[in-house]
Amino acid sequence: MTTAPATTPTTSTVNGRVIALAHYAGRAIVESVVTPYGVTFQQMVTLRPVAVADAPVERDDLVRQVVDSLKIDQSEARDAVEALITKGLLAPEGSLVRVTDSGRALYAGTSAETAQISARIYAGIPAEDLAAAGRVLALVTERANKELAALSR
Repeated sequence: MTTAPATTPTTSTVNGRVIALAHYAGRAIVESVVTPYGVTFQQMVTLRPVAVADAPVERDDLVRQVVDSLKIDQSEARDAVEALITKGLLAPEGSLVRVTDSGRALYAGTSAETAQISARIYAGIPAEDLAAAGRVLALVTERANKELAALSR
């Protein structure tokens, strides 16, 4: 049995499938960039807030942020933090974690690689279209988070 290859939607209407296809395509790019460095997508999402912070970050706040971003449970987020500590990319300081020099270098390198790919992806898309898409996706995210919260009650 032959299956048809996934194609780019030709519709200009945003819906869950279109958003999901864009998300998974982008995630696959990030995973292909970070995997050779021995880190996972979840770990990169966890590393980012600490790498861009001006000071060490409260570990519990980091876990909450990762849970909220990835919609995973706290144990998975804590595991990601612990893995980054074990790899020497984050360092514990009491209830805080700080990015190490290795973590900062990894974040900078992978960010530069993904920025080059992103530039190619977004090339030629008018700024006003990107701004409109950003507003729509922010609203969709807000509404989906509200629905998820209601389901969790």
